[in-house]
This record gives sequence, structure tokens and C-alpha cells, in this order.
Amino acid sequence: MMSKYPILLAHGIVVKDFKYFKAFGRIEKTLKDAGYIVYTSNTDGFGTIDGNALQLKEQIQNILTLHNVDKVNIIAHSKGGLDARYMIERLDMQDSVASLTTICSPHKGSKLATKLCSLPKWLLRFVAFWLNFWYRIFGDKNPNAFEVLRQLKEIPANEYNNAVICKSVYSQSYSAIMKRSRDDFVLGIPLKIIQNVEKNNQSDGIVSVESSKWGEYKGNCLDESVSHSQIIDFMAGKKKRQKIYDFYISICEDLTKRGF
Repeated sequence: MMSKYPILLAHGIVVKDFKYFKAFGRIEKTLKDAGYIVYTSNTDGFGTIDGNALQLKEQIQNILTLHNVDKVNIIAHSKGGLDARYMIERLDMQDSVASLTTICSPHKGSKLATKLCSLPKWLLRFVAFWLNFWYRIFGDKNPNAFEVLRQLKEIPANEYNNAVICKSVYSQSYSAIMKRSRDDFVLGIPLKIIQNVEKNNQSDGIVSVESSKWGEYKGNCLDESVSHSQIIDFMAGKKKRQKIYDFYISICEDLTKRGF
């Protein structure tokens, strides 16, 4: 193991980790090939923050026992960062996590989620019912798409400013910028919605740069345009994909140098 502690990749909403569809594409394999011990979270695709935090805690405790270590490093994408923060802060796991690196996590909430919450409740509950139905089939234990959307709404400034960062856990964050809607046809529409709702605020198509900032903010993942889904190796071109792999390896190399 190159790093002192195993690495857990924590995914966000929608995606799940299957045998033939990996939540982080080939990122887990790339890190393993580089010599790291790596796991991907088995949390629900549409689980609530508190529900997924419990699932994360259970998985981490199993990893600690399996490798006879006392801590793990968490690299979390999107809502996975909120799940991990809740677990650390509310479920007494601060002594079991050496570091938390969040990538494009909506720490201040999502304007897109806030906009969607303004839609008629009957419509939201109808869509949520079918999302929950299918995600139970996909393996979710407790899907609750309606509550997840509410949890991702923008957070009032006073609540965010009063949030406490656990000092015993090294916390860092990264953002991403999707420069043009054509750079990712899947997220092109939400990007346009965000641009119309909030002028002059850069985002990855889902989460704004400002909302991604947490702990020690390290800037953008890549210098070039990259979307919320591309940064987890979904629909990225070959050249960009290699840069994404290099980005994750650089995170692990830095954690290793810091003694984690």
C-alpha cells in the first residue's frame, strides 16, 4: 500500500457501483494499478445524506477491520462529500478518517436543486416514486429521491458560515468548470439553467465553483473544461480521461506525502 491508509471513493447521486458499470469508471482500477488499496462506496444512488452516512460508516468499519488499520482516506464526488461530512461530524467517525477530499460537492447547496424544488410537489413526488421504484431494483436499500432533492437545496449563508470543520480530519476540496454546453451533451441543459438562474457563476453543469469550496480549497480539478460527470470518468474523451486519471493519482500522491 503506497498510502498509509486505504482509500475510499464515495460516489454521489444517480450513479451506483456495479460489476459492469463502475461509479468512478476506471479510476478505481487506475489507482489500484498505481499501488493503492482502493474501495468504492456501496451507498444508495438516491439515499438521503444521513442514510448514506450510516452505510458509509458500516463500510469503513469493515475496511478498518480487514486491513487492521485505524483510518481511511475518503475521496468523495458530489453528494458523496456531504454524506462523508455528515458521517464524520454526526456519527462519531472523526477518529476513523485521516482525510476527506471533496470533488464538486455542493457544500453550499445547489441552485439547480432549489429551482427544481419550485416545481409542483405532485410532479416531484411522482418522479421520485418511480426513481425510488427503479433504484430499489438496482439495489438501493432506502431510496428517497424527494428528500434528497430537498437536502440539496441552497443553504442559507448563516448556516454555512456556522458549519464546523473537524480539525482532526485533513479536509480539502476541488471544483470544476464546464465552459460550454456542447462539452457534455448530457449536462448541457442543466448548465444553461444554472447560467440563466445565476449570472457570472461558473459551474460544472450541476455544482457551482463557489458551492464546491470546503476546507482547504485547491482550485479546479483540471485547467480545461470538464463536467460534473466527466470528472468521474463518464463520457470523457481519451485525452481528457488520462488527465482525469492523473488528477486522482496526484491526490493520492499528495496524501501519501502528508503521511496519510
